[in-house]
Amino acid sequence: MCGRFALKNPKALKEAFDLTEAPELKPRYNIAPSQDIAIIRFSPAGRRLSMALWGLIPSWSKEGDKHYSTINARAETVDSKPAFRHPFKHHRCLIPADGFYEWHEAGGIKRPHHISRADGAPFAMAGLWDIWNGPEGEVLSCSIVVTEANQFMKRLHERMPVILDAKDYNAWLDPDNHDTASLKKLLVPAPESLLTEWEVSRELNNPRHEGAGCAMPADGS
Repeated sequence: MCGRFALKNPKALKEAFDLTEAPELKPRYNIAPSQDIAIIRFSPAGRRLSMALWGLIPSWSKEGDKHYSTINARAETVDSKPAFRHPFKHHRCLIPADGFYEWHEAGGIKRPHHISRADGAPFAMAGLWDIWNGPEGEVLSCSIVVTEANQFMKRLHERMPVILDAKDYNAWLDPDNHDTASLKKLLVPAPESLLTEWEVSRELNNPRHEGAGCAMPADGS
């Protein structure tokens, strides 16, 4: 599962993802479900960044019922679940981040941990998007694809977001790529050597806490 993440250095996104325009985003340290998040999609003019609701609403949802919304799509069933079948074939995106969070129970207390690349660089989580047409117009929404955890992450949780290798960005984004088998081969755990982690303050538990302290190492209190 991936239920919180961070985008602390959005200024790095243009170069990291070869965007056509520099995004004007504020640093975010405690991004939570149902909030708008940045996604990167294919366009004929190049990769473009948009904002989307985190929690995919399928286009066929009659009333935008949140029952159908989901923040995560399991890699194993992404091509068979009704909410994800069409987006997986036609609407794939990159979800940029430079950290994500997972909780691990120790001493009867669930303690949040920040996981990032060891070099601190931004990375792309595999994402899906869809558009629901509601009474107030179009709603662009998205989901993060998750897979089984690698050995590094299994200390904290059995699942982790799919972190795509940069060489696979084009294949994932290509709307004309409908090769389900080859696409699913991209949905694997990240190399263990890629990641580092540290415990953070439990103030992260409250999504109203959005300051830089959410991503800082806990002081042990």
